[in-house]
Amino acid sequence: MLEEEYETRRRLPPHLRPVIEPEPAFSYHVRDAVRYDLPAIREIYNHYVRNSSITFDSSAWSLPELRQKFDRILLGFAYVYPWKSKAAYRFSVENHIYLGPASTGKGLGTVLLSQLIERCRAARMREMIAVIADRGAEASIALHKNLGFTIVAQMGRVGYKYERWLGTVMMRKSLR
Repeated sequence: MLEEEYETRRRLPPHLRPVIEPEPAFSYHVRDAVRYDLPAIREIYNHYVRNSSITFDSSAWSLPELRQKFDRILLGFAYVYPWKSKAAYRFSVENHIYLGPASTGKGLGTVLLSQLIERCRAARMREMIAVIADRGAEASIALHKNLGFTIVAQMGRVGYKYERWLGTVMMRKSLR
C-alpha cells in the first residue's frame, strides 16, 4: 500500500510529462541496384568486414573493387554470382545477403532472399548455394532453412580472421 502511494505521488501531471514520439515503422522498397548505390553497398558490406566473421574478407572493399564486382553480378545486393567459373556449373549460383546493421531482424533478409530465388528461377538457374560462416551467422542459417535450403556440408577451420579459425556451413536449394 505504501509503495503504491509513493508511485502515485511521484508521477508527473500529464501536461509536464515528456511527449515520446513513436518510432516510424520500418519500411523498405526492393529494386535492382544501380551504380549510384555502390557507395552505400560498400558501407554496408565493409561494416561486416570490420565487425564480424560472417564474411571471410579481411580487408574492406574499395569503390573500384566494388565497381568491378558489380559488373559481374547477376542481381542486386542481395546478389548471386556463378558458383564456379567452369561451364558445367553455369546453372548454379552462390547467394550473398548483407543488410545495414539497423535493418536486421525485420524481415528484410527474407524478402531479399525470396526475390533472389524467384529471379534466379526466372533466369533458369537450377541450384542456389549458400556458404555461411559457422560462427556469428545463426540468423543467416535460420533464414536459409526457413526458405527451404538444406545443409549439405560443414567444413571446420577453413578461414582465419580476427586471430581465430572459422568454418563454414554449406547449404543448397534446388530451384527446379
